[in-house]
Amino acid sequence: MSPWRLLLTRPEEECQALAQSLVQVGIASSSLPLMAIAPVVLETAQALVLAQLQAYQAIIVVSKPAARLLLEHLAKAGLQPPGRGWFTVGAATAEVLKGHGLHVSFPAQGDDSEALLALPQLREAIADVARPRVLIVRGVGGRELLAGRLGEQGASVDYLELYRRNLPEYPAGTLLRRVETERLNGLVVSSGQGLEHLVQLAGADWPRLAPLPLFVPSPRVAEQARAAGAQQIVDCRGASATALIAAVQRSAAPAD
Repeated sequence: MSPWRLLLTRPEEECQALAQSLVQVGIASSSLPLMAIAPVVLETAQALVLAQLQAYQAIIVVSKPAARLLLEHLAKAGLQPPGRGWFTVGAATAEVLKGHGLHVSFPAQGDDSEALLALPQLREAIADVARPRVLIVRGVGGRELLAGRLGEQGASVDYLELYRRNLPEYPAGTLLRRVETERLNGLVVSSGQGLEHLVQLAGADWPRLAPLPLFVPSPRVAEQARAAGAQQIVDCRGASATALIAAVQRSAAPAD
């Protein structure tokens, strides 16, 4: 049994799946979801984008909630998704789209924007058009680096924002109590906003939690964590269960 006891902070359904993957390799965890997915109502401009997906050379779907909600909106509108040009940051999101018969390209290594930008298929998709159009399907905010880098390559980038990520309400002191009561010795966040919610919920208790090892999905989030005062940061180089497990297994747990 691994000496690690991790706090998981993803949306509830994702926490459950991640916890199952961890227990299979002997890693204990406790779930405290710090992001609740709240779908947004599509306005006229967003509905128009949805109806014109065929106009984009690349459609980048950045998360499983984005993939699920996009497919739901297409079904409700009676629209067929394009047969080409689908990209995701990671394998888990790709599986949601593949389940509906779509061909999806994603990085084999690294669940982050940098890995996607280096993907040959994405480069090819936008290479032969003078002003390629790229659509990023996401929650409200995020993936600004991805859009910026694509813009530098001459692409016109639009967003289709389908949900908000809210911090669930918890009583004051919940985070520290959970860590201390269950003797947790590592924290896990899967995004920059997840980190923001972690620090926000910790509030005045953050200085007591900042020394704990913090597992993050990318160099970008690692920089955010450093700026927030986290003292032991482990970059998993991906947000998947596989990436987290590999990072945990190569890291020494703090002494009890």
